[in-house]
Amino acid sequence: MIFDFNIIKKLYYNFEYRINKIRSYIHYPMTYSEKILYSHLFKISALGLYNLSNRKSGRNRYYMDFVPDRIAMQDATAQMSLLQFMQTKKTKSVIPSTIHCDHLIYAENGNDIDLLNSIKVNKEIYDFLKSASNKYGIGFWGPGSGIIHQVILENYAFPGGMIIGTDSHTPNAGGLGMLAIGIGGSDAAEVMSGHFFELKLPKIIGVNLKGKMSGWTTPKDVILKLSGILGVMGGNNSIIEYFGEGANSIPCTGKSTICNMGAEVGATTSLFPYDVQMKNYLDNNGRKEISIMSDNIKNSLRADPEIYENPQDYYDKVITIDLSKLEPYINGPFSPDKAIPISKVKEKFIKYGWPTKIEVGLIGSCTNSSYEDLSKSISIIIQAKKKKLKINSEYLITPGSKKVLYLLQKKGIFSNFLDVGGKILSNACGPCIGQWNRKMNINKKNTIIHSFNRNFSARNDGNPKTHAFIASPEIVTALVFSGNITFDPRKDSLKNEEGKYVKFDPPNLIKFPNIENIEPIKLGYYYPSKIEKKLSVIINKKSERLQILKSFSPWNEKDLYNAILLIKVKGKCTTDHISMAGPWLRYRGHLEKISENLLIRAVNAFNEKTNNIKNVITGHYDTVYKIAKFYKSKNKHTVIVGENNYGEGSSREHAAMEPRFLGVCVVLVKSFSRIHETNLKKQGILALTFVNPSDYDKIQEEDFFNFYIKDIHPNKNIIVDIIHKNEKKEKITVKHSYSERQIKWFKAGSSLNYIKIYKNHKKNI
Repeated sequence: MIFDFNIIKKLYYNFEYRINKIRSYIHYPMTYSEKILYSHLFKISALGLYNLSNRKSGRNRYYMDFVPDRIAMQDATAQMSLLQFMQTKKTKSVIPSTIHCDHLIYAENGNDIDLLNSIKVNKEIYDFLKSASNKYGIGFWGPGSGIIHQVILENYAFPGGMIIGTDSHTPNAGGLGMLAIGIGGSDAAEVMSGHFFELKLPKIIGVNLKGKMSGWTTPKDVILKLSGILGVMGGNNSIIEYFGEGANSIPCTGKSTICNMGAEVGATTSLFPYDVQMKNYLDNNGRKEISIMSDNIKNSLRADPEIYENPQDYYDKVITIDLSKLEPYINGPFSPDKAIPISKVKEKFIKYGWPTKIEVGLIGSCTNSSYEDLSKSISIIIQAKKKKLKINSEYLITPGSKKVLYLLQKKGIFSNFLDVGGKILSNACGPCIGQWNRKMNINKKNTIIHSFNRNFSARNDGNPKTHAFIASPEIVTALVFSGNITFDPRKDSLKNEEGKYVKFDPPNLIKFPNIENIEPIKLGYYYPSKIEKKLSVIINKKSERLQILKSFSPWNEKDLYNAILLIKVKGKCTTDHISMAGPWLRYRGHLEKISENLLIRAVNAFNEKTNNIKNVITGHYDTVYKIAKFYKSKNKHTVIVGENNYGEGSSREHAAMEPRFLGVCVVLVKSFSRIHETNLKKQGILALTFVNPSDYDKIQEEDFFNFYIKDIHPNKNIIVDIIHKNEKKEKITVKHSYSERQIKWFKAGSSLNYIKIYKNHKKNI
C-alpha cells in the first residue's frame, strides 16, 4: 500500500500550475524552500498583500498561513495534542494524521522484554491514543513499529510536500525533499481542526556541498561540522537548504540524518532538492509510483537554475563544505555544537581532562537507525570478527523501525551485532530521550558516545557527570572495539586476541536486499475505524496519567502589576531543563502531575543550585514547583527570566503549558528558540526579550515587576518596572514578536481559546 497516493497525485498534478501562479506575484528566481512554502499557502493570492519586491524582503518579517499535507505525532506529545484537539469539538481530523508509539518504551533488558513491559506499563496511554485515533480518523503505529521519523521517511515523506510534526526532529523528512517542520501540540490540534498553520517566513541559509566523501567520513559529519560553524542559535528562524554536486552523492537516509540534526542549530527545517538518491530510496521502499511522478516534475523539485549559478545573491547566507576534505567529527560534551575533528580529539581530552574510557557506545535513534546506517556498522563488525577483535565497551543498538529490523534479518547480517556482545533495544527512542535504566555509579565522571542528535547534561541517563559525545554509527562502532575515545580508526591499530596489531578498513554499505511490499499492518500499523462517530475516547477520571484539559483564563486587558520573580535562570536552559523527559514521560497526558517537574534542571542564578529558589513571601527556599504552586494559591502572577536561546531542544509544549498552569504570566529572556517561543504564545504567556541584554544583570532575587501591556501592539516595545527589595525602581524596555493575530491569542488566554471564540476563523482572522 502507498499512503496518500491520491493526495500526492493531486498535488503533483497542480504543482507546476501553482508555481507559475506564484511567479505572477514574485518576479525573481525561487529557492526550493520557497517553491514548497508558497505552493502550500492557504491562499496564494495572499502573496499580493506583502512587499516581496526582492528575493529577501519578506524573510523573517511576515507571518503567513499554510496548509500542510500531513501531521505526525509521537506518543509522548500526541497525548496533549489530542487533549487539545478534543477541546475544539471536531469529530475528525481534517488533515491526514498519524500517531507513532516510540517515546514511552524504556530501555533496560533488551528488545522483547522491554517492549512487553512497555505495553503493560503504558496500556492506559496506548488505549487512549488508539481509541482517539479510531474516533478521529488518525493512523496509529503501535509500540514496536518504529521511531516516528524513520517510519515517516519509509511511508509518508515525498518530494515537494509539507508535513508538520509534534517533535523537533520532524525535519528528518527533508532528506526526501519534503518541507518538514517541528511544532507544538496546539499547532497540531488547530490544523487538525481545520485551521491553517501560521509561520513567520524564514530566512534561507544555503549550504553548498562540494566534492565527495570517502573513507570514514559520513553524512553525519556534515551536520556535526555545520553545528560547529553555526552554533546552537545559528539557524534560528531559518531554513537550511543544501545544494551542490556533493549533495547528489549522499544517500537519502544520509540526507535525512543531516536534516534531522538541523534542529540542533535551531533551524526551522532543512531540506535537499530531489535527485536520483531520493528516487532510489522510494523505489527500494515500495513507492516507485511516487518516484515516477516526482521524475515528471523534477525541475520544479529544486531551486531555479539562477540560484545555483549565483547562490550568494539568493540565500541569506552561503556556507561551503568540501566533502572530499571533511574528516569524521566527535561533538561534545554537553552541547551538540561543540565540534571536534577526530584528529583533534586526543588533545581536547588532555586539555580538559575528560574521561577517555568509553563506558557505553550506542547507535541508532531517529537520526541514524536506517538500514544503511546499521549495515555499515555491521560491515565493521564483520571485519572485527575476522581480525579477532572484541568489544571493550558496552554496545547498544536501536533499529529505527520494524522494517529496518526485517531488512537486516532478511539479508542475514543482523546476528553480527549479537555475535560481538551487542544488546538490541526496541525500535524506539530509548536512551536518546532518557528512557534508559542504566546501571552506573552516579558519582563517577564517565564518557559515553552515541549516534544520537543531542547530548545535553543528564539527557541520556539522568546523570550530570556523564560526558556524552556524538559521532556517526560507524565511528561509534569502531570505538567500542577500542574502548578509548582517542582511538582514530583511520590510522590507529588495535591489539587482537592473538597479540597482533590490526587496523580497520573503511566501512562499506551492504547491498540493500530485494523485498516485496510489506502490508503495513505487519509493520505495526492500525487502520482507523470506519465507524468513528460511534466510538468514545478512553480516559479514566481517576487516572494519574491522563487528565481532561481546562481552558486557561483570558487576559483582563489591564497592565500587569506586582508580578513576582519565580526564577532567574543562569546559562543554557533547554526544554529538558524546563520539563524533563525520561521518567517524567509517563505524565505527558496529565498537566497537573507533570507540572511538578517545572524547571527542576534549571540553574538558579542567585545560588547556582538546581530546583532551589527563594519564596519572597516566606523567605524560605524550596523547589520551583512548590513555590510556584504557593504563589498561584495566593493569586500572584510570576515571571521567569532567562538567557540566550531559552527553550532550545525539543518541541515539547509542556515546557510552556506547565508554567502557564502554575501562574507564570511572562517569560523574559535574552533570546528564544523558535518552537518554544511559539509554544509560549500559543498558551497565553507573554514571551518577551530584553532590548538591552545586559538588563538581565539588573534583576535581583526578590524583585517584583510591572509590565505596561494595556496597549500592546505589533512592533511596539513594552516598558517594565523592576522593583527591588529596597523599593528602588528601575525602568527597562523589552520587545516582543507578536503579530496582530498572536496578540488576540494572548487576550483570549490561548490560541485554542481564540479559535473557539471565532468559530468562523477563516472569515474573521
